[in-house]
Amino acid sequence: MIPKTGLSSVLAPIIAGYLSLKEALGRRYAIERSVLEHLDRFLAARATDIAPNTFTGWCLTQQHLASGVRRNRMRIVRNLCLYRQRTEPGCFVPDHALFPPLHQRIRPHIFTEGEIASLLDAAEGLTPTPSSPLRREGFRLAIVLLYTTGLRRGELVQLILGDCEPQEHTLLIRESKFHKSRLAPLSPDVGREIDRYLKARRIRGLPFSKDTPLLWNRSRGGRPYTGAGLAQGIRQLLRTTGIRTREGRLPRVHDFRHGFAVNALLRWYRTDADVHAKLPLLAAYMGHVSIASTYHYLQLIEPLAASASARFDRHCSTVVTARPAPGGLP
Repeated sequence: MIPKTGLSSVLAPIIAGYLSLKEALGRRYAIERSVLEHLDRFLAARATDIAPNTFTGWCLTQQHLASGVRRNRMRIVRNLCLYRQRTEPGCFVPDHALFPPLHQRIRPHIFTEGEIASLLDAAEGLTPTPSSPLRREGFRLAIVLLYTTGLRRGELVQLILGDCEPQEHTLLIRESKFHKSRLAPLSPDVGREIDRYLKARRIRGLPFSKDTPLLWNRSRGGRPYTGAGLAQGIRQLLRTTGIRTREGRLPRVHDFRHGFAVNALLRWYRTDADVHAKLPLLAAYMGHVSIASTYHYLQLIEPLAASASARFDRHCSTVVTARPAPGGLP
């Protein structure tokens, strides 16, 4: 038994050492810790070490998850075993060739301006609750920020009042993914939305110190919304407005981020800007390590394809001619 870590299986010292090493290297490893703690409980309940049969048994407890998620969790356990193999060469290491395949990437939903307007109208119809006196104003601001800044869900819920500079029209995103912080410029319209929210907060006499959460609610002792709580509220607005994807499902909160990237690219095409020169700026704004990550968000939707085609026609129509039809026919 290891009281300090809460781990109790025969693999506990290995797990504790592995997590300590990764965290000492600056990695958060929150998901990995959760997966390995689950494995530890599974092994402790059976008083056994990890072996082919126990690994298979543990994998069966993950069957309710999508194949890509299961594959990632199995990969986490395999990496632990590879770490152990450095000091115990004969230990069991799962064969990654037997892991389930990656699931097909979900096609993102690119919100239209009309859909965003509908969501904002629906947010205006929300009624305050004792635990969420700013429910209407908070969800309206959340939709505005997600759509106009491409924030990750986790970045939005961790914002505090001190991160907002309405006069400077900037938003500070602190210690986000990859431990990167960035200063995001905001449009005047977004600055006014933040002012509107802050005014409502002052009128209600709610906490206003710089270290209080921006999306404040009373239900958790004045803590911010959780990512799950925010997503649940937005899903309710999507149901109210009847907004669905092409496949008939509800869009994800992450789809706002995809839409932000696509709309930025669309604006550049329409203004004949140098798209390749601006992509690093988009990557920096979205908090990406490189533009390779940004390409993941650039979906080829019809308006974007039409704009790219029109741009090509403007610049290349004089040098590209149609190939004559056979027999000289037009």
